[in-house]
Amino acid sequence: MPLFEYVGRNTQGDRVKGELEAASAMAAAGQLQSNQITPVDIQERQEHQASLARLTQWWEKQPSLIDLIIFSRQMATLSKAGVPIIRALEGLSETTENQRFRKVLRDVSKQLGSGRSLTQSLSQHALFPKLYISIMRVGEESGRLEDAFKQMAIYLTLEKETRAQIKAAMRYPMMVFSAIFVAMVIINLFVIPTFADIFAKSHTELPLATKILLATSNFMMAYWGALLALLVVSVVSLRWYVKTAVGRFQADRLKLKLPIVGPIILLATLARFSRSFAMTLQAGVPITQGISLVAKAVDNHFVGQHLLDVRAGVERGETLTKMVKNSGLFSPLVIQMLAVGEETGQIDELLLEVADYYEMEVQQGLTSLSSSIEPILITFIGLMVLVLALGVFLPLWNMAGTI
Repeated sequence: MPLFEYVGRNTQGDRVKGELEAASAMAAAGQLQSNQITPVDIQERQEHQASLARLTQWWEKQPSLIDLIIFSRQMATLSKAGVPIIRALEGLSETTENQRFRKVLRDVSKQLGSGRSLTQSLSQHALFPKLYISIMRVGEESGRLEDAFKQMAIYLTLEKETRAQIKAAMRYPMMVFSAIFVAMVIINLFVIPTFADIFAKSHTELPLATKILLATSNFMMAYWGALLALLVVSVVSLRWYVKTAVGRFQADRLKLKLPIVGPIILLATLARFSRSFAMTLQAGVPITQGISLVAKAVDNHFVGQHLLDVRAGVERGETLTKMVKNSGLFSPLVIQMLAVGEETGQIDELLLEVADYYEMEVQQGLTSLSSSIEPILITFIGLMVLVLALGVFLPLWNMAGTI
């Protein structure tokens, strides 16, 4: 949509200016009036200026989860100390190191000064997740913004730890297989051709393993450019496909089916769901709305779709425990805990217990990950070394015996 720059007056008569996206100048004026701003001048931003602004944003370092955690902690502390929210945002915008985040805080402060609510101001920026905005809305309406910021700081800290656990589960096998792939390329392009000349001069019958290695090496030597181009196209296409809704769903489902690593990722994802869902219930968010928010916050489209099915069942009148059981994601022990929580009206407290249980399982899984994967990797590497030894050294031994 086009980008419009505006100048207007708020309800106090103060002059305000900024920019917003709208389908037309009339639509932009309607948005301003709905925000209690009387438009004085609205100009469509020139395309080259908008492109330059987008290019500048692209080069700037994106705010990280750590920036959001620090911001939430600082806002909780300042709110507790009684500092007005606009003054707090202005102060944080001066001390924040990330340039992009600094602009966001200044814009939020400016919108608050023009009469908009905190929730409306935060929702204008994709940096703040929908779950974050919903918790802020509850805190704003109940007059407990301090608790809302504190709650989000704790949740985001645990979220960071969960992401780190998932990355740790994927890092070790990915590094090993990458090293094996690089080693195979180097052997086929540089090592095998050297021995090929020796074998050609010997005029001896070569073993099957040697013939396979020579054929593979010759193929890679002859078509390395095409293979490299195919690899680049495949990686780019895969990255594009994963960004689509269908591709992301399939990739997330595949992650959960990976041997050894998949169950750990599922446990970490369910721990994230349990803790974030408990937080929404404690904040007073309705259960169906909370499931919708959490389904997007778990960062796994496959699990998120199952959670949306759970929400649909609850909306039809089914119990939460029954729908969670039908999803097939949770263990019987967890389902029993949810049943007790639903009967006693303490779902949020038992969900926190569920989160602790899953996080403990994740830690145990990560601890045993190396011992589980190492035998498989050692066997694979051993087979590769065996093939190379048979293919390279067996002909040399035959040649030595002939001499």
